[in-house]
Amino acid sequence: MAIIELRGIKRHYVVGDIVVKAIRGLDLDVDTGEFVAIMGPSGSGKSTLMNTLGCLDKPTEGSYVLDGLETSKASPDEFADIRNEKIGFVFQGFNLLSRTSAIENVELPLFYDRSGKKLDQKKLAKAALEDVGLGNRLDHKPNQLSGGQQQRVAIARAMVKDPAFILADEPTGNLDSEMTYEVMSLFQELNDRGKTIVMVTHEPDVAAYTKRIITMRDGEIVSDFPVERRRRAAEDLAAWKKAHDYLAEGTKL
Repeated sequence: MAIIELRGIKRHYVVGDIVVKAIRGLDLDVDTGEFVAIMGPSGSGKSTLMNTLGCLDKPTEGSYVLDGLETSKASPDEFADIRNEKIGFVFQGFNLLSRTSAIENVELPLFYDRSGKKLDQKKLAKAALEDVGLGNRLDHKPNQLSGGQQQRVAIARAMVKDPAFILADEPTGNLDSEMTYEVMSLFQELNDRGKTIVMVTHEPDVAAYTKRIITMRDGEIVSDFPVERRRRAAEDLAAWKKAHDYLAEGTKL
């Protein structure tokens, strides 16, 4: 079942006397449980597509149905509610509040809940952090966490409201190899449990951990294919650690 349905999506910007056609009549379906990478060079339209998928911007033309809701007809308040309820965002820069604990950072989306549900914010945030392996770091502030741990907090924050899908923008862009393996292993684990993930990345090695790679150029999709030899990040992390330990032992000799 498609959780994301784009039909005839166009996004044009007027810059002076020039009309910039960032997206040119794009169709796309993403089914529940998929793990999709969106790739393309600078200016290809992938950032505009990400903003459309994230309900951060409305298309000039076309239809975007998200989890059964037609977003293009939503009022500004409805549009914001769809974004808050249906989408979990993970950014390259983590976007954590520096003076706020991990659990308080994860609670943030719950403060904007307008569903009328009586949510136990602490309980939900604690469960989300435990789900990403940070149950023992609830009260740590970002500067007390590694880059990989900070991204785990960001993923917990994205997951805390059980969104329809996670939208990740270059989530490993600020991470070294070990932390990249850790974060991608977590994404694969969440996806194995049924969570739909759409990730924008410029790194082919990172895209190899997904199930499907979409490539854009000049505002259009130029290729869309399943990943045939999908890598497992947990296996790559174990191999990296083994090689690192071997080199460390060699240095001591």
